[in-house]
Amino acid sequence: MSDAVQPTAAEVRAAAEAVKTALDRHLAAVERRSGEDDPAVYEAFNELAAAAEQYDELLYDRYDEVTPFEIPGTEDMPPYTGPEEPHALSVLIRRDYVVAEPRRLLAQAQRIEAAEEPADEVSGTVHGALGVLFGEYEPDEIASRHKEFGLEEGDSTLWVTATDDPPEPGEWLDSPFDQADTAQVVCRFDISAVFDDDPDDDPAPAPLP
Repeated sequence: MSDAVQPTAAEVRAAAEAVKTALDRHLAAVERRSGEDDPAVYEAFNELAAAAEQYDELLYDRYDEVTPFEIPGTEDMPPYTGPEEPHALSVLIRRDYVVAEPRRLLAQAQRIEAAEEPADEVSGTVHGALGVLFGEYEPDEIASRHKEFGLEEGDSTLWVTATDDPPEPGEWLDSPFDQADTAQVVCRFDISAVFDDDPDDDPAPAPLP
């Protein structure tokens, strides 16, 4: 896009303020919800999605940047049917990685093992090294330092689902992801290369779902 048609910094700022306003209106509508199919909530949701899309577009055109989250579209997610006042919630996270540099991964795992007494010496294989790595570091730390460990980020998603009652201890450990109900998703944040632009196309913002 040429400089002549780029949005101004003020226009980007105004779009950001519109998102903030839409967020407040959406929260207020949810707080005043009169039922599961309250039209005011859906209207506020659509206004928020439109404001976020406009901000994403102007942000990209002006600064070649996109937001790291997205509001799920009604086409991809069913209407929320969970409890109006949840007493419990589940946070479901998936992060994919590619083992881009196996030698770097093995070297990091061997350094961890060398500092242990006694050393387990299971890091001679990639799957063994991954076990050492994820046994030593929290997933969030691995996410922030993945390049140090020879990993390359893939898609990631985070779902927050609402429930009436917390599960019993150990109830879902054998199949932790089988009971995810998209109709109980309160909010969702996705990051994926699929939102990147096709290099053969003109620049465009990362699409909302």
